[in-house]
Amino acid sequence: MSESHRARSVGIGRAHAKAILLGEHAVVYGAPALALPVPQLTVTATAGWSSRACDSQGGLSYTLTGSSSRALVTQASDGLHRLAAEFMARMGVADRPHLDVILDGAIPHGRGLGSSAAGSRAIVAALADLLGRELTEDAAFELVQTAENMAHGRASGVDARTVGASRPLLFRAGWTEELTIGRDILFIVADSGVPGSTKEAVALLREEFRRRTGARERFVSRASELTEAGRRALADGDLEELGARLTDYHELLREARLSTDRIDALVVAALQAGSLGAKITGGGLGGCMIAQTRPERARDVTRRLHEAGAVQTWVVPLKGLGNHAQ
Repeated sequence: MSESHRARSVGIGRAHAKAILLGEHAVVYGAPALALPVPQLTVTATAGWSSRACDSQGGLSYTLTGSSSRALVTQASDGLHRLAAEFMARMGVADRPHLDVILDGAIPHGRGLGSSAAGSRAIVAALADLLGRELTEDAAFELVQTAENMAHGRASGVDARTVGASRPLLFRAGWTEELTIGRDILFIVADSGVPGSTKEAVALLREEFRRRTGARERFVSRASELTEAGRRALADGDLEELGARLTDYHELLREARLSTDRIDALVVAALQAGSLGAKITGGGLGGCMIAQTRPERARDVTRRLHEAGAVQTWVVPLKGLGNHAQ
């Protein structure tokens, strides 16, 4: 490899988690979705040159540390190797030296928080840093989607966009824009401790649509209605309206059998503790829930969530107009 490609001995890349506010599942059918970056949960990738020769695994060795699980290593391995190979091809790196990549993450796997997309995004950023290359947002998104489509099948693109975003996003059919936030809002994300499965949830919902005439149209229509109402409430700073739409969306997913008893218990606990709204977030069949809460109720809500079975909680403040600091 030429010396120009070895401008750095180590490359560093970072990304963060995400949570879906509204629009799960319907987004793959063209409906809108609202996504929230969760900068409190991060992943850092470190990429460096190795003295080992290139091998059949594409010349890469991966080490995962932090809270990354063995399951993530197994599931992500093929996608990450393909991701790195695609990156090298785009950058015109022909001789493919062996690389060592360390991924250190605090995002729990299988919880609907975008752990795989965040890992891919961090690796892309680390490789770009290592090679001293600039990478556009669209190019980074396309590379992350390469790994996401391998991991999840037909990925909507919400995760790949949001794990690199600094502001909440409106997403529709591959097109995104930053959301207008009318006032400060506080969310609490709670981990049920049970991994979900986006693939299984998607298949379950597809089968339901197949069995019941008009079910898909009704689901997508209701989801779109709730998501659009939530978008307006965010822009207007109408906290009560936003909270109500979050809870309504949970009912939509629960009726589609995508929630679980444990998630339902967390939703009930959050609402009883004073949250304005609460719902499952992500693909479903496990994972996390998200509650919209007034700051003065956050301590009580967090306590009640842990009493109801949450294994971890994270407070995610969202700044409104006039105060865009994250």
